[in-house]
Amino acid sequence: MIYDITRDLSADAILYPGDIRPRFREIDNGQYRVTEMTIGTHSGTHIDAPSHYLEGGRTVDQIPLDVLTGSARVLDCSDVETVIGPGSLAGRLAGVRTLLLKTWFSRREQFDPGYPALSLEAADLIVEAGITCLGTDAPSIEAFSGDGSVHRRLLGSGMVVLELLDLAAVPEGDYHMVALPMRLAGADGSPVRAILCNKDREE
Repeated sequence: MIYDITRDLSADAILYPGDIRPRFREIDNGQYRVTEMTIGTHSGTHIDAPSHYLEGGRTVDQIPLDVLTGSARVLDCSDVETVIGPGSLAGRLAGVRTLLLKTWFSRREQFDPGYPALSLEAADLIVEAGITCLGTDAPSIEAFSGDGSVHRRLLGSGMVVLELLDLAAVPEGDYHMVALPMRLAGADGSPVRAILCNKDREE
C-alpha cells in the first residue's frame, strides 16, 4: 500500500504565524492556462534544510537524495498532548535512519499553537541515535514558544527535518519513504511531495 503523506498546498493551507500565505492566480491567454504562485520555502508539507537556522549550513539543493529516500519508521505519539520527551522515544530508535512522529495534529485543519513538539532532551536522544531525517505531522518540530534550540540541535548534527506531514491514515511501523524537495538553489527549505509504502514493496 502507498500512503501520500503530503498535505494539499492551497490558499487554505495551515499557516505558521509569520509565514507567507500561499496565493494562486490563474492566467488564461485564450489558448492555454498557467498559474502564478506565491509560496514560501516552508509552505505546506516541507523540508527544513540546515541553513534554515545555521549560517553556512547545507541548503536544500545540497542535501543528498539518499537522506530523503529509504527506510523510515513511523512512531505513534498520539497520546502526547504537547511535549514529546525522551520517554516517548526510549527503546524505539534502534536501527532507525528516518523517524516520523505521528501525533494528534494530523487530523487538524487549522493552526494550533499547542501542537505536539519535541523537547530538547528528546532532540538529544534522536541525534545520539544517528537519525539523519526527522519528520512530524505538526507545523514545527519545535514548540511555538521555542527559542530555536531544538532546531539548532537537530540541524546542527546535519539532520534534515520534515514538517506538516499527514500521517493520519498511517499505522505505526516501518516503511519505505520518498520525500523530495524542489531543487531550489541556495534555499533554506522547500515544499516536498512525500510518500510511504509498505516495506515489502521496496523490491
